Amino acid sequence: MRTGIANLPLHAGQAPRWLFERMVSLSREITCYIVEEFGTREMLERLADPVWFQSLGCVLGFDWHSSGLTTTTTGALKEALKEMGPEMGLFIAGGKGRASRRTPEEIARFGESYSLRRPAESLIYASRMSAKVDNTAVQDGFQLYHHCFVFTQQGEWAVIQQGMNEATGRARRYHWLFTLHSPARPERLVLSKAEGSQRGDGAWRPETDFDFVNEPHSGVITEEKAREVLNLVAKESDRCRKVCASLAGEPPKSISAELRKMKELSLPAVHRFSIADLLPGSVERVLLKTHENPPADFERLLATPGAGPKTIRALALIAEVLYGTPASRRDPARYSFAHGGKDGVPYPVDRQTYDRSIAILREAVGRARIGDTERKRALERLARRGTR
Repeated sequence: MRTGIANLPLHAGQAPRWLFERMVSLSREITCYIVEEFGTREMLERLADPVWFQSLGCVLGFDWHSSGLTTTTTGALKEALKEMGPEMGLFIAGGKGRASRRTPEEIARFGESYSLRRPAESLIYASRMSAKVDNTAVQDGFQLYHHCFVFTQQGEWAVIQQGMNEATGRARRYHWLFTLHSPARPERLVLSKAEGSQRGDGAWRPETDFDFVNEPHSGVITEEKAREVLNLVAKESDRCRKVCASLAGEPPKSISAELRKMKELSLPAVHRFSIADLLPGSVERVLLKTHENPPADFERLLATPGAGPKTIRALALIAEVLYGTPASRRDPARYSFAHGGKDGVPYPVDRQTYDRSIAILREAVGRARIGDTERKRALERLARRGTR
């Protein structure tokens, strides 16, 4: 029996063309089979599972490379579904670096070309808010550089995004999932864009049942938990979130005055938040916007342009010191070889076996489409035996 522990540090380089082309083909056949057999929701649920996603990357040949696995696997999926996706009602937007910033534009383009049951505007909001949460409401030392938004024609969606800790050279991946069976938002006001404009809210939220600021992740995968974390989307941060939203409606000068007092207090070094990072002047400029149009809740505060990590951290600190509502410090964070690895570890990719896997899956999907259920059952029995 083979047992052990695999440490997956970052490596330089990229997938060779011959491997990436096979990754595209194999990921296409895997996706087609899952969608044919179980539907698009099942594919979203699997992508939102960090362990299943890691296993998919391993099957595609990126068994050793944690960070590269994320960007290359999602890149292969996006390329694979460029033509087949719309036919199945499955779409992928975003990617690494510049591609991540084009996510809203790509979602809008899909919305114009295909009849989506949820407005593209709502999907764009979900994409932006998931990124804002993991960069601002969860401050764990990882800066997002990759964002992939997968959605269906019915308006269900999943997010796979990754952040980098430049000090350690390690990556952390965040997964999100919204389906029509997701738990509903309890007793929260839902505004349309028109209603938000009538109220004068600077940050409106399109109609959705998803709670972006209360335990929103389907999973977070990381090598180790961070020691210093500000987690404002933890359930135990609920009171702090409410106070932060309330503070955003206070006169900006009074808030910046409190920040200056805190800096002058010279708090002990063991304090969880860095007082040196708080810039009263910068925070005051952002609060001028929120004071004119006070946010109804923490989610709208996060959606306010310019409300970045330092502003949110400052409000959380004031909430804790003045109102006794501390934010959670709990880290939100909670592998298999099939074809080998691109760098030859633990063994080189066997191209012949890889191509045979693609061919078998392609044949299975083809037969499934013409109603050969017996073939599918045989594959299912084979899969069950393989897990014993």
